Amino acid sequence: MQESFIAQLAAGHITWSTGLVWIMASFLIALLGGAAAGVKLAGKSLGDELAALMGAMFGPTGAVPAILLGLILLKFI
Repeated sequence: MQESFIAQLAAGHITWSTGLVWIMASFLIALLGGAAAGVKLAGKSLGDELAALMGAMFGPTGAVPAILLGLILLKFI
């Protein structure tokens, strides 16, 4: 019997569809975190908009590969 999608997410089962949802959620969180960190770190010298844009661009580049690796490791544990 097939579990519902929400039940799979809540139970922590990692499938292609739940993995895609986790990756998209992590991408959005990394985007927001990168923008906030960019404004905090370089807002005065670059201006808030440029610092937020650069932070949003570089935030997911570090976070998404780490989350992919984490999901792959969790799938096989």
